[in-house]
Amino acid sequence: MKIVKNIQQIAKDVLISEGNAVKNLATFIDGGFEKCVQTIFQCRGRVVVTGIGKSAIVAGKIVATLNSTGTPALFMHAADAIHGDLGMVQSNDVVICISKSGSSPEIKVLVPLLKRRGSKL
Repeated sequence: MKIVKNIQQIAKDVLISEGNAVKNLATFIDGGFEKCVQTIFQCRGRVVVTGIGKSAIVAGKIVATLNSTGTPALFMHAADAIHGDLGMVQSNDVVICISKSGSSPEIKVLVPLLKRRGSKL
């Protein structure tokens, strides 16, 4: 049963590692975090979440969670946004851009377009 013990140890190690990662997130909660939460809370439209690649998948999951908890939310793929879907964003919406690097070409094009439209980011 050596393999079972190895699987159990791997599972324990993963849980300990993930727990430490969650605990370390507390160091990132600052005024910027508070401002984001207040902006979302005060939103009178929808929370539009966008991303590209794997970040788009994360954005979709955030939208699903927001919708399931009563916050109107919409997913907008960043590539589609710069090719015609930007009209989905209304003046009373809040936009959250999800990006690992912040330097994907689509996000770099999208953010200035949103700012020019007066969108809350």
